[in-house]
Amino acid sequence: MSTPLELMQQILRHHAALGLDSNADPQAVPADASPHAISYAAARRLGFIPADAEVVARAWQRQSERTCRFDPESWPCEPADFDLPAGPRADAFAPCPHALGLYAVLPSAEWVGRLARAGLTTVQLRFKSQDAAAVRAEIRAAVAAVQGTASLLFINDHWREAIKAGAYGVHLGQEDLDTLKPDELAEIRHAGLRLGLSTHGYAEMLRADAVAPSYLALGAVFPTTLKAMVTPPQGSGRLQAYARLMRQRSLVAIGGIAAEHLGEIAASGVGSFAVVRAITGAGNPETAATALQEAWDRARQL
Repeated sequence: MSTPLELMQQILRHHAALGLDSNADPQAVPADASPHAISYAAARRLGFIPADAEVVARAWQRQSERTCRFDPESWPCEPADFDLPAGPRADAFAPCPHALGLYAVLPSAEWVGRLARAGLTTVQLRFKSQDAAAVRAEIRAAVAAVQGTASLLFINDHWREAIKAGAYGVHLGQEDLDTLKPDELAEIRHAGLRLGLSTHGYAEMLRADAVAPSYLALGAVFPTTLKAMVTPPQGSGRLQAYARLMRQRSLVAIGGIAAEHLGEIAASGVGSFAVVRAITGAGNPETAATALQEAWDRARQL
């Protein structure tokens, strides 16, 4: 019979693709360690932050109880083991397409209009300003800019103005979720807006899933300089594990994604990938967007 240390080492060998090179924590494993303790120690050795390692450990414990054995080669990926509800939910936000395709995050209504006219499936207005009147005007202009196109428009952060302007949806981060009251979430839901939420690992995914959003953004997959991240880049191995767990949801991979990554992003099973500078920093943004969308379509067919 394998010892707890041997079982942890098996986990590390079989799931090396989920590991990160930085901040790995060499957890001790007592001789009488439980499946929970073994899997927690392994997850920390793989570089998962404590909150995510705890989620993995609890899921592995449930998986072991469900299957009546502790299998170090079977990384948990069943929703029931993460205590995720099955079936339709009465409190769910309005659905959006499972495959949102190329998702462009753009700084202004002018950019939104350009890329919507270029045929992008999904666009997001991320307009940064402390001027409430300017925010209101930009959101209204963005909503007008997608009229007559097939693009779905999400508004970053400003959900009240998104409701007033008649946007398709709103995208919020974990910090926004911290400040939203239940009645405010209900206001967004009752308005019919689709809700997208940013996540950066298992604990945040479960927290976001609890409000039944329209899609989950999973990242940052690769290094990005656009914003300071609390967690390190997740990598394509973790993206695949997250996508397997959340396979019933619409999923968007985000963070440092370039054309050369599309094969591994598509192989994970997500239906969409988001970019910023790959389009806004291109010499010809429309041409760049078309090339990315075509490359994505090819990658998903492989």
